[in-house]
Amino acid sequence: MVSAIRSLGGLRPQLGARVYVDHTAAVIGEVSLSDDVSIWPTAVLRGDVAAIRVGRGSNIQDGAIVHVTHDGPYSPGGGATEIGAGVTVGHGAVIHAARIEDYCLLGIRAVILDGAVVRRHSIIAAGSVVPPGKVVGEGELWMGQPARRVRSLEPAEIEWLHYSAEHYIRIKDRYLADSGDSPLS
Repeated sequence: MVSAIRSLGGLRPQLGARVYVDHTAAVIGEVSLSDDVSIWPTAVLRGDVAAIRVGRGSNIQDGAIVHVTHDGPYSPGGGATEIGAGVTVGHGAVIHAARIEDYCLLGIRAVILDGAVVRRHSIIAAGSVVPPGKVVGEGELWMGQPARRVRSLEPAEIEWLHYSAEHYIRIKDRYLADSGDSPLS
């Protein structure tokens, strides 16, 4: 069986404490997962041509894809992907060479493209596409194809973003406890 965590060209993923990576996921190359991160079934984090950094307590749900952009004539310097703390990346979402700040939620099948920035405490609705270079303001709800600002989040919605991240930490802990051993062994 191929390991879910793989080196590439001497670059090995770096894992914090209490990280859960499902055995059907793929975490490859220059990827850093902070404490309490969870990577769910069939998610792919491919740091093959630039770095991916995932902050404490974030969760990358089933079938999500996180990738980067290489340094080349059409993308000078390339593009890393940065995901802050407490981020919930929904099922089937795609993040490509973008920055997601702390305590955001990317809905099911949302797409965040090169150079886009999603500021803290924001929600990208399911199925939405954030175009390259677009900046989503702090505490905003965006939706559509292309995504556009709909409104500011209510305080209860911001509290829910924190709840979502903590909820996935609890689920991740159940998986680690029930497995008897970490899939990282």
